Amino acid sequence: MHSKTPANEFSHHFLPKVGILLINLGTPDAPTGKALRPYLKQFLSDRRVIEIPRAIWWFILNVIILNVRPSKSAEKYAQVWTEDGSPLLVHARNQTKLLAGFLTQRIASPFQVELGMSYGNPSVESAIQNLIKLQCDRILVFPLYPQYAASSTGSALDSVWRVLMKLRNVPAIRSIRHYHDHPAYINALANSVKDHWKINGKPEKLVISFHGVPRYTLDKGDPYHCECHKTARLLAEALNLGKEDYMVCFQSRFGKAEWLQPYLASSLKELGKMKLNRIDVLCPGFSSDCLETLEEIAIEGKHIFQSNGGGQYFYIPSLNENEAWISAMCTIALENLQGWVSQDFDHDQASKVAELIQVRAKAMGAKN
Repeated sequence: MHSKTPANEFSHHFLPKVGILLINLGTPDAPTGKALRPYLKQFLSDRRVIEIPRAIWWFILNVIILNVRPSKSAEKYAQVWTEDGSPLLVHARNQTKLLAGFLTQRIASPFQVELGMSYGNPSVESAIQNLIKLQCDRILVFPLYPQYAASSTGSALDSVWRVLMKLRNVPAIRSIRHYHDHPAYINALANSVKDHWKINGKPEKLVISFHGVPRYTLDKGDPYHCECHKTARLLAEALNLGKEDYMVCFQSRFGKAEWLQPYLASSLKELGKMKLNRIDVLCPGFSSDCLETLEEIAIEGKHIFQSNGGGQYFYIPSLNENEAWISAMCTIALENLQGWVSQDFDHDQASKVAELIQVRAKAMGAKN
């Protein structure tokens, strides 16, 4: 049996904390081909993301994709990169800080919020190590994917367990599987759309688009397709939309295999040919704006629609730092932290108890 990495030097004196680990997909460190190559290699090597036979995929990835795609992707990232860095990372870090602030108003017991990315930096491993160094003996894993998919939420949970497998002293773990139909999440989406409409008026059609996945994932039992449609239905009800007022699509098709339909690009082309005066596009599956929403949806999608005869095209931003969304994150986290955190917590009393425990432990021969 190989030895396990010590999680941290154990001591009876420290007050244990609860950790909340937010996980998002990830981003390259810079909008350059050099930075994109290791990021894409890590992402596209994930067996949850690409499920074709390894030998075939190894050749495609290493001989073709990694020699062509990094430079092309870098050009797209450069279009959306900000002075503070990757949009996804900027928003995710802000969400982490804001959530901690919201939770401070609801939790008196010690806790810590950290951000980790399934691919790239900050890594899930570094986030877990930070939580453990801060004496977190319980961790709530909060993947920022409303709808469960094996390639997103499943992969995020894999990244957590790969880290824990190396530890000797493994913390208690809880995980949030999905929140696609949570009232607070639907309310945040609805408020975001309503705020947009207050300023810009309503469109002829609201296009609700989700990240696409191969069709075979549905056939194999992945609930993603159903959860996307439920989110859309609940959002439409909250907005009092009829069936003709909105449509559900799936974006980002990759490769030649059939993916979930209808495809967004094809739908935008048809809507343009119908000469609609205006459509709005929303991507509820993203908690933060990123390359996919800002470049593929906001820029490429607009070009497809308008080049085929369509009129105005609005992309409604992701929830990002929206106050209703941070409040929803707080609500979802607290529901999953029951029994681990408390509003009635006496730090002085807890410190005295910890000191007493340490005295007793040393009396029994413990070093710490």
